Amino acid sequence: MKKNIQTRIAKRKLRIRSKISGSENRPRLSVFRSNRYIYAQLIDDVKGVTLLSVSEKELPKDSINKKMKKNGKASILGQILAQKAIKRKIKTIVFDRNRYKYHGRIKALAESVREGGLKF
Repeated sequence: MKKNIQTRIAKRKLRIRSKISGSENRPRLSVFRSNRYIYAQLIDDVKGVTLLSVSEKELPKDSINKKMKKNGKASILGQILAQKAIKRKIKTIVFDRNRYKYHGRIKALAESVREGGLKF
């Protein structure tokens, strides 16, 4: 059973990644989700360089309530990412949800990035 789940996850990741590529003008927003934190980074695949990265660990303590849900933290992270990207004059991105389904924390992060002014 475990092997089947892992192969399904690997196939989904390869299928998504084969369709998506980022450049300097339109970098790829890659999202990684652990049980505790969420990480996001903008990547230029042509040069193989990470342009910008943010994680839940970097969130300001005053904006986070201890009882805040993970979706709320993900949306704050998306707003911070959008602000940093706009400062670096990045306006359009390609969203790479990695192996995760588009719901929950991934969806909250993506929607807050859109609200922050970046276009997918």
